[in-house]
Amino acid sequence: MDNIPQTIAKDLLKIKAVFFRPEEPFTWASGIKSPVYCDNRLTLTAPEVRNDVENALAETIRREYPDAQVLMGTSTAGIAHAAITGHILGLPMGYVRSGSKDHGRQNQIEGRLEPGQKVVVVEDLISTAGSVLEVVGVLREAGAEVLGIVSIFTYGMKKGLQRLAEAHVRNISLTDFDTIARAAAEERYIKSEDIARLIAFRDNPSDESWIGRKG
Repeated sequence: MDNIPQTIAKDLLKIKAVFFRPEEPFTWASGIKSPVYCDNRLTLTAPEVRNDVENALAETIRREYPDAQVLMGTSTAGIAHAAITGHILGLPMGYVRSGSKDHGRQNQIEGRLEPGQKVVVVEDLISTAGSVLEVVGVLREAGAEVLGIVSIFTYGMKKGLQRLAEAHVRNISLTDFDTIARAAAEERYIKSEDIARLIAFRDNPSDESWIGRKG
């Protein structure tokens, strides 16, 4: 696939998986106010875009993590993507729960994982990276060698980048915040002058002065 970041950015915009509200920000569960909300679950109900995403994930894993033996999805958003991509690559997959079950075998890792196996984590999006690093930690405790993460979208926030670096975890995303912002302006989903406001948010989410900024 040529120019994966641009293709996936335009795909997400086309199916309205990315919402822009610089005047009326979204509030995340963390309390962060954001001018952008990305719902990659919508890719699953858009077959053409889903095909682009899964093939791009497979291509990225072949290129960046050629030694991968198992794919592990994050619960819940990464599960379907790990399953479809695993099918394309002919690799086993499983997923990691947010916590251990309180019944049965009380698993937190679902699917077979042997100590020493080389794992790639499949995630839908990364903001501050907290949840995906919890998954990495669970897999490492189980004896897996985590090669890295592949994700559909990343905000590229400094906090997330720092956390990944401190944990010595590599992430490769199909597209990112800056690419989607530029594509949105080109496709007239937002005004070109809004790009600076979006980037100001990305660079420092705690500084909300971008909300009232014009241009």
